[in-house]
Amino acid sequence: MLNRLNRHWRVIATGVSFVVFAVGGLILRVSVFPVLNLLIWERQLRVMVARRVIRLVFRAFVGFMRRIGVLNYDISGLERLERRGLLILANHPTLIDTVFLMAFVKRADCIVKGRLWDNPFTRGPVCAAGYISNDDDGNGLLDDCITSLRRGSNLIIFPEGTRTAGDGQINLKRGAANIAVRSMSNVTPVVIRCLPPTLGKGVKWWQVPPVMAHFSIEVKDDIDVSGFIADSGSEVMAARHLTAYLQDYFRKESQVNAAA
Repeated sequence: MLNRLNRHWRVIATGVSFVVFAVGGLILRVSVFPVLNLLIWERQLRVMVARRVIRLVFRAFVGFMRRIGVLNYDISGLERLERRGLLILANHPTLIDTVFLMAFVKRADCIVKGRLWDNPFTRGPVCAAGYISNDDDGNGLLDDCITSLRRGSNLIIFPEGTRTAGDGQINLKRGAANIAVRSMSNVTPVVIRCLPPTLGKGVKWWQVPPVMAHFSIEVKDDIDVSGFIADSGSEVMAARHLTAYLQDYFRKESQVNAAA
């Protein structure tokens, strides 16, 4: 009986969380960010302040979800994210992985789906923070990512391009490796585990697991890309080999975490 009541409560609390997220985005758009536009004229400084606001808001949102019993979490290796100009690659098991990383990564930049620029609840934050749109999926997107890294931003990318498939198989696209090779940036991998699984690909928000989901987020040691560049005859081959390595890496790490 208690387990059933707890599950019903988590369905309600999850719905409340989504409403809070949407309303919060709208409030930021109509009140906070217009004030920043008036007070800070220099664009780059305004972007930095907007990103800090978003990080603090997301941190509060994650804490809110924990307090009302939607989820719990632990993070290890957070000190590795204290640096600047990181290329952070993570697996993507759930809908809220971005929220977690944006909540704990300082000076975070990310690639945002084009439709979020038109969404009334997310348009304000993504515009104010100057995130990178994926509408241009060619060299323009690659150049924007490299520019972001060289400015000292910590660029968060989910190289799968979407949430992990329901069968748990991780399949990476080559874009993230292209960025690493072209910018000669080492990869800072982040492994995300969620047990029991929730908010996965094809799962409705109200389909909560039998018990509270626990997120385990581990920031791993950097992966040096110089060897891939030196051993390959071209940037294309280096990116291909790095993608294969990263795919195998994330598959093994996810399996280890799932078995833990």
